[in-house]
Amino acid sequence: MFTDADVIHTYTRADALRDGVLVDVSGQAREAGFRIPVALTARVWVECVAWPETESLCQDESGRLWDVVFMAAAAARRAARRGEGDRTTFDLHVVPRGGTTPKLTSLVLHIGPGDRGECVGTLMRPGED
Repeated sequence: MFTDADVIHTYTRADALRDGVLVDVSGQAREAGFRIPVALTARVWVECVAWPETESLCQDESGRLWDVVFMAAAAARRAARRGEGDRTTFDLHVVPRGGTTPKLTSLVLHIGPGDRGECVGTLMRPGED
């Protein structure tokens, strides 16, 4: 279909990582059991991980990130056992900034091809793509 067509523009995963649209969390994800590179969307980082020191509640970004990647790894194992496709939704409780009560938050784990066709994972909120 596009054999002789000129490519007008491409935006790669590497571009998204470099621009901050995606945040690489592969190291932490590997500790949780992932064997592939994993990134979060900037929205997931802001809503579920980022935690300023000015907040009074005793939380930190490393603990919040662990919660996200641990729950994602559990969801990936569950989806694999069930034979689900390349996408699974899971819930976790997140304390919103400025709050004290955890809020049930849905995330989506998508497993798909990276820039060179390698398997990669992306964690996003429902409705993000």
